[in-house]
Amino acid sequence: MQVNDIHPLRPDKEEFIHIQERLAKQIDVSRPLRLEDLRTVAGVDLAYAGEGDSETGFCHIAVFDTATMRVMERSGAVGEIDMPYSPGFLTFRELPLIVEAAGKLETVPDLFLFDGNGILHPRRMGIASHASFILGKPAVGVAKTYFRIAETEYKEPGWEKGSYTDITVGRETLGRAVRTSAGVKPVFVSPGNGIDLDSATDLVLSLTGPESRLSIPVREADISTRRMRREWEKEQK
Repeated sequence: MQVNDIHPLRPDKEEFIHIQERLAKQIDVSRPLRLEDLRTVAGVDLAYAGEGDSETGFCHIAVFDTATMRVMERSGAVGEIDMPYSPGFLTFRELPLIVEAAGKLETVPDLFLFDGNGILHPRRMGIASHASFILGKPAVGVAKTYFRIAETEYKEPGWEKGSYTDITVGRETLGRAVRTSAGVKPVFVSPGNGIDLDSATDLVLSLTGPESRLSIPVREADISTRRMRREWEKEQK
């Protein structure tokens, strides 16, 4: 893995695409992986405050013991965001803070769950795919909203928990719309790297409780990043 994959020397779309296409050739989404195979799972999320040249990012990683589903370690990172948002290139905004937060962990999680996409991406390189190479562990994307790719739309799954519909581009299935709780909006699951789609779907369902449509690790990270942002905003007043 190259440092430029996190901090490109030439931060423009041409270089971003080059990095994504190079890494995409190395993705493996054929590996079955069960919850029983994992001792720890981490949820990762980011939140933002401000806009334009004064934007600040907040990253939180919550590591869970899969046997007890209790948080065993946390880490976070706060920093200025110097890259404007551009669809398809969100990873390059978020990776520096993710790497900083992950570097503070004493526990190396067996798998990372991201609030975002894996191969459900125009170049198969959403945040879960890209970060998997940097972190050296399997990763899964669990997005709250649908990132539309190649003019495709997803079909609503059934209303019961565990229902899903495949999201296919051409002949390739890139992800699924999954109903993690009965009667709630679906989440969008896609493998990032080091795990297959069926395993990713099963893991997300197994790690989702009745209190939210989000998997427990991602929900915890989501709550924590918003708490970090509120505390930071109070300090700025």
